[in-house]
Amino acid sequence: MSPIPAVPAANRLLAALPYLDRQHLLAHCEPVDLAFAEVLYLAGARIPHVYFPTGSIISLVTPVDGDSGLEVGLIGNEGILGITLILGVDIAPFQALVQGAGPALRIRLPLFLQELERSKPLQLELKRYLYVSMSQLAQTAACNRFHLVESRLARWLLMTHDRAHADTFHVTHIFLAYILGVRRVGITKAALSLQEKKLISYRRGDITILDRAGLEAAACACYQTEKATYDRILGCE
Repeated sequence: MSPIPAVPAANRLLAALPYLDRQHLLAHCEPVDLAFAEVLYLAGARIPHVYFPTGSIISLVTPVDGDSGLEVGLIGNEGILGITLILGVDIAPFQALVQGAGPALRIRLPLFLQELERSKPLQLELKRYLYVSMSQLAQTAACNRFHLVESRLARWLLMTHDRAHADTFHVTHIFLAYILGVRRVGITKAALSLQEKKLISYRRGDITILDRAGLEAAACACYQTEKATYDRILGCE
């Protein structure tokens, strides 16, 4: 395994660490390219690696009735996959599914645990991120129960837009129906409504955000609540 060069981290959690702690951790990481729809963890399986997305997006999906599932969390370059390790638990609570292909930094479990034991700043940062993750999980549960599909779709598109760092990203109606836990026809109707309002465009699996402010107005309040929680707890803009 080749060490990562001493360059500024593209992951916001890593970037928030003191320089020496960050560089010590990066020395044990390896760069990987995550492929769309790649399964990184299965729910209930042991965690072999920890991932810090730098340009990829990972969905946390809880299985429902075998073949279906529901997204309960989303991780981009603001976070980490493997946060339960801060609790001393190395069993994945959710399926980790790559929703946006791209680069990430990966570290083997034993090396990560070694760094976690050594670095107090890393422990503190991950405890804060765990709080944010729990808040996101609770907010998502309430959103799925009480809000309409169109508002939920707008929220999800905003969350993905934040993490994709681009106005256009690839996602299919089938994938959206799966992670939002609704029928494909429901996603089609909601996406068509957002297109008719000229908030997004959709072509061959590529969604482009046309009107960010309008999409925020169409989304439920859950989006702003989650964003405010992250900014307040982790102190990031």
